[in-house]
Amino acid sequence: MSADVTTPNAQQGDSLERDAARVLPDLLSRSYARYSNFTVAAAVIDDEGRVHYGVNVENAAYPVGTCAEQTAIGAMITAGGSRVIDKVLIAAGSDAVVQPCGACRQRIAEFAGKTCEIVSVQGGTTTQRIPFWSLLPHSFGPSDLD
Repeated sequence: MSADVTTPNAQQGDSLERDAARVLPDLLSRSYARYSNFTVAAAVIDDEGRVHYGVNVENAAYPVGTCAEQTAIGAMITAGGSRVIDKVLIAAGSDAVVQPCGACRQRIAEFAGKTCEIVSVQGGTTTQRIPFWSLLPHSFGPSDLD
């Protein structure tokens, strides 16, 4: 599920974030968390103001499941256009504040802009905001291969 939304000014950008946060609790029911029962929904907002959604999808071969952040990044790439992440919003079915796992931090780092933020969502409202690069300082990324 990807939505293309243009954000010509900061006020609309704030509205875009609020709208994406409101959608996430409903998306939790689409998660496939048969084994852990820990549902997660994520929204990636790219630097062109488009929102890309994802949920976690588990698998009987437990380690090969897909995190919500990974699914949302895949939706961004599939949609075409920008490949720069401005924000990642994350909601958990437990309604707890959750952060990306280590693997997802590396996935986000591949596409994160310099000011990328991780935004926690509880009850459809943003609650905590963390600069992404503070979660993964000194990371290995695309520039290391140039």
